[in-house]
Amino acid sequence: MPSADTSPVNFSMPDDRGPGFVRRLWGRWWIKALVVLAAIAAVGMGLLWLLVVRTLPSVDALRHYEPALPTNVRGIDGTPIRSYARERRVLLAYSEYPPLLVRAFLAAEDKTFFEHHGLDYPGLARAAWTGLTTGQTPRGTSTITQQVVKNLLVGAEASYSRKLKEAILAYKIEDTLTKQQILELYLNQIALGRNAFGVQAASYAYFGKELKDLGLAQMAYLAILPKGPSNYDPIRHTERALERRGYVLREMLKNGWISRGQYDGAMAEDLGTVPRQTPRREVEGAGYFVEEVRRQLIDKFGEKETDGPYSVYAGGLWVRTSLDPRIQKYAQDALRQGLLRFDRGRGWSGPIAHKEITAENWRGVFLNTNIALDYQDWRAAMVINKSRGEATIGFASGQTATMPRWAAQMPVRNVGGQAFNALQVGDIIAVAPAAGAPGDFALRAIPKISGGFVVEEPATGRVLAMQGGFDSRVQSFNRATQALRQPGSTIKPIVYAAALENGMTPASIIVDGPFCVFQGARLGNKCFRNFGGGGSGPHTMRWGVEQSRNLMTVRAAAQTGMPKVVKLMDRIGVGKYPSYLSFALGAGETTVSRMVNAYSILANQGRGHPATLIDFVQDRHGKVIWPDAWRSCDRCNARDWDGKAMPRPVIRGRQIVDAISAYQMVHIAEGVIQRGTATVLRDLDRPMFGKTGTNSGPTDVWFIGGTPQMIGGVYIGFDTPRSLGGSAQGGTIAAPIFKDWAEKAYEGLPKLPFQAPAGVRMVRIDRASGRPVYGAWPTSDPKAGVIWEAFKPESEQRRAIKRQTPEEMMAAAAAARAKAAAAAQRHSEQQRDSDFLQREGGIY
Repeated sequence: MPSADTSPVNFSMPDDRGPGFVRRLWGRWWIKALVVLAAIAAVGMGLLWLLVVRTLPSVDALRHYEPALPTNVRGIDGTPIRSYARERRVLLAYSEYPPLLVRAFLAAEDKTFFEHHGLDYPGLARAAWTGLTTGQTPRGTSTITQQVVKNLLVGAEASYSRKLKEAILAYKIEDTLTKQQILELYLNQIALGRNAFGVQAASYAYFGKELKDLGLAQMAYLAILPKGPSNYDPIRHTERALERRGYVLREMLKNGWISRGQYDGAMAEDLGTVPRQTPRREVEGAGYFVEEVRRQLIDKFGEKETDGPYSVYAGGLWVRTSLDPRIQKYAQDALRQGLLRFDRGRGWSGPIAHKEITAENWRGVFLNTNIALDYQDWRAAMVINKSRGEATIGFASGQTATMPRWAAQMPVRNVGGQAFNALQVGDIIAVAPAAGAPGDFALRAIPKISGGFVVEEPATGRVLAMQGGFDSRVQSFNRATQALRQPGSTIKPIVYAAALENGMTPASIIVDGPFCVFQGARLGNKCFRNFGGGGSGPHTMRWGVEQSRNLMTVRAAAQTGMPKVVKLMDRIGVGKYPSYLSFALGAGETTVSRMVNAYSILANQGRGHPATLIDFVQDRHGKVIWPDAWRSCDRCNARDWDGKAMPRPVIRGRQIVDAISAYQMVHIAEGVIQRGTATVLRDLDRPMFGKTGTNSGPTDVWFIGGTPQMIGGVYIGFDTPRSLGGSAQGGTIAAPIFKDWAEKAYEGLPKLPFQAPAGVRMVRIDRASGRPVYGAWPTSDPKAGVIWEAFKPESEQRRAIKRQTPEEMMAAAAAARAKAAAAAQRHSEQQRDSDFLQREGGIY
């Protein structure tokens, strides 16, 4: 029997897809082409990621994008004052944009915005083909999404690489943000000319009103501006703007977004734009104040966007200041009237400025100067043509007018001749409507003299008003904070406060007589003199302050020690001076702002606060970022009492001057108003202290003083110091300016006395001798012989006691019995100090 075949049986089929199959497949040309293309695509994608995608900015940042926003400044009551901006922008939510305006922009820029995914592929293909065939850089065809990318992420460089980045990011943005969010970014960010960024800002720039108040034709005009605002300027390119606006309206009609009636009505309208304007100022006359605020903010937060998130021109800060618009207006008016009063009749002081112009560019040159006036009906104008009998003048609005020769007849100061003959084309001058000649304007003279006025709240140090000259847009130099001047006799209350701190009293006797000091072999003797010359012998400190006696001041300073005097001047913030006696008479330079703060410290019982213009600063989200550790007073503005304890905001300060010494000085300086060098203020009829000042020359005249509610200070003088005239004095020039302000500023305020600190003793004294009085009482007569005087405990004079002879004792006993009998008869008429004080309402 044959043996069985035990070898394994192979049941597998031949594999036709082995190496032979792959070789046969690779041998086909189209397979090779596909592989090569895939490899090229992979390499291309890798290079694209390495060179482009990897370096692209993240689109996630757009979720929290914060564009540059202006800083908004408000007054003490929340009134808008000014904004600081290089890009005018107002942010709105998408829901706040009128639907018709959105459709106008879609018709002009991207009709298929809500259908595409960030890119207009047919448009891109056409742009690429045009670029390749013509050799020009491709332009146009950008969707709104691509414009957002260009404006916020990649810039506006005209190149293929930028277009590639723009396309990739546009696609990614569509995956990250909603269509509404993209449109919101676009409408808030787009540059539309006239320094307006965003549609809301453009609405103000071109039409002077909010978006919600615009008509269809005006919305369509705004929609054409992204293509190039200068191309569709409403004045220079009116026809081109109307043609492009018509295109937008036709597209809106074609897409069914407006009716035929709306279309016909809008097409019939003019552009209706307003002339280009300088930035709006909500509160006129606050220029010096807000410029000082701007300087402080820049010092604190920086100016540009690169300086940090809170920069002044991009951070969107909200700034609450202490400016009181009412008090500011009174200060501005009072200083201006005082300057004009002094300058009246002295002739024309020349043009405000001069610029080289042509007949075509005068308005642009004029606008770039930012010169304007807001005094009564005065206006700044530029001389654009001049003939023999009249001059043609132009205004910032673009309007022109005539100034006849007869309306510019005032003499030229220090030169002579008529002002009209001195006028030149390109001069910027002040004019006002000519009386009796409608349409004509007459020349006005800006005062050559200037000055500063500051008002401060002594309890807090908050500056309520600041005027640093006639007009900030004519004279930008702020004389309230930048002008260093000699304060003259206004320094004397600080000198005497140092004397009071070091043992003297208001009744101390000081000799008003010749006083000389030896200053060394090189300088020899220095002899001081009074303003009017001569001396009058010994008098009380009070009399010396009231009558502003120089010799008494330097004698008191010498007795106190000049090192102590200048140390107090430094502590109180007036300035750092060497310890020479001349500084006791105001030889050192300081500013009116510092002097007002020093007087505020005296009025606040010696407790000092730095003068501040800014209450607090908030970021764009409302968080207070300055001052540090700021705390709000939540219940301070409650409408009515809620039954709880009165909220008391924290007011920080430090004791700079002894409280009683400060009060004594204020009490003495009240006499300056009642019977001293500032009696012009006495008829204001309220508790007030102050001091006049007149320096050598005189080149400056001053007054500083006020009430417990407000302290004000004013000086006037030429910017380049020169004599004001021999008769010029603080009491006759500066004090009347303060009075003009005070009559309005204090109206309606309660007549509050200055409160005395604990420990003050009010003693009846003889005003002339300073000795205590026991048989008479002060009256309301300013020149009464008996007055109340403030003393520190146990510092007043005592009644003299001497040893009596027997005869004198018997006579005294008889007199005492007679006095007792008389006293019994008029017992009801007897008074004591406490009775008087109770009747007068207590000690103040």
